[in-house]
Amino acid sequence: MTAGPNHETRRQILYWRLLAGVFTGDQQPTLEQASAGIVDDLGLPLAVLDPGISIDNVVQRYPEMKAEFESLDFSEAVDSATETVDSAARTDAVADSPRRVGVADVRTAALVSKLLLNVFATGSGQVSATQLAGWQSDANWLRRSLGEEQACAVQGVLTGLEGELVSRMRLREVLADPHLAAQLTPSMSLIEQLLRDKHNLSGVALANAKRLIRRYIDEIAEVLRTQVQQTSVGSVDRTVAPKRILSNLDVDRTIWKNLPNWNPQDERLYVDRLYYRQTAKRTVPARMVVVVDQSGSMVDSMVNCTILASIFAGLPKVDVHLIAYDTRALDLTPWVHDPFEVLLRTNLGGGNDGPVAMAMAQPKIIDPKNTVLVWISDFYEFDRSQPLFEAMEAVHRSGVKLIPVGSVNSSGHQSVNPWFRERFKNLGTPVISGRIQKLVHELKNFLD
Repeated sequence: MTAGPNHETRRQILYWRLLAGVFTGDQQPTLEQASAGIVDDLGLPLAVLDPGISIDNVVQRYPEMKAEFESLDFSEAVDSATETVDSAARTDAVADSPRRVGVADVRTAALVSKLLLNVFATGSGQVSATQLAGWQSDANWLRRSLGEEQACAVQGVLTGLEGELVSRMRLREVLADPHLAAQLTPSMSLIEQLLRDKHNLSGVALANAKRLIRRYIDEIAEVLRTQVQQTSVGSVDRTVAPKRILSNLDVDRTIWKNLPNWNPQDERLYVDRLYYRQTAKRTVPARMVVVVDQSGSMVDSMVNCTILASIFAGLPKVDVHLIAYDTRALDLTPWVHDPFEVLLRTNLGGGNDGPVAMAMAQPKIIDPKNTVLVWISDFYEFDRSQPLFEAMEAVHRSGVKLIPVGSVNSSGHQSVNPWFRERFKNLGTPVISGRIQKLVHELKNFLD
């Protein structure tokens, strides 16, 4: 290879091929031929240019490439791709390149282009179970390469792409074939399709659908259980006087409170009062009422919160009630310990009628100061916004801890009715909208 400008030209060719593949979906013969020569000159396999071959397959065939894919610098690559786009309007782009481009930069461009084409150039037409599994694997490679913060920023886009791929599958036929069904990797997009279509499935297809739903629930539950496991078994009851025994002695507080009795002459602290820790736990279970909007826009949140409710229901001294609603309300409390059964009993879609759900939730509030009401919805009601908010305000003022939740999903993006958002903020109960860890934190604070 020659140095300098030649490397920059090759890098630009690879990025122009990437842009053409993502935004037009067309193969440009000139770019394809030039890219093949560049890849060959770099000593890379031609599989790097084929978006139909997953990253997993590439590293399986060429193990030495695994470390390169794992260490891709995406921030630098994105800057380089941006330079390539900007240079379209300039005739002196190569000559004015801000820094010298070397072989390593060209190699990075080839690998980054491979990964981005695999994820974002999804094509059209029917999608097989193998293709979906390959795309899911490539999307995971991209998330790891981006890092947590950047991965969160693009998660909404990835979720949309996955949903489109799932919709292009002949899912019922795939589920009816045990071999094809076994290739499916459960994801939120897939689970949503299964829940929507469950009434049209039977026999082997229904059994495979249930198996995938159960597997996904177990995977999510394992993650959430780890986040919840530090929750205490009960709050300290401060109405009960602490036991005056040595093991309960609060040494630090005792010293601090008695500091005025310090005698500098004989350098002694005279203690006239001992302080003890309060360790008595409350004996009355905390009640958690979880109300979930099961309309089509809230599937992600519903799945996550149903699983979360089951985990908290398994803790001692926590009494969990679960209600799902659209235009009707359904009390799912008898199955709250089994999110699988809960999800099979829901009917996704329909509208929102919050007051119907509130009418079912209010009788469950017996001891307001010992109750938390978690309400998960985008709060886009029909014509009953005012009655729902007034009911929620009354519940909050009675002493119930109100936690309105706009979304708890993988992407953290959810449209929430601004009318409700502003009023909840003024009430001092701002809407939680983001990753489910926020809700876990709020619930743990209530229980501790």
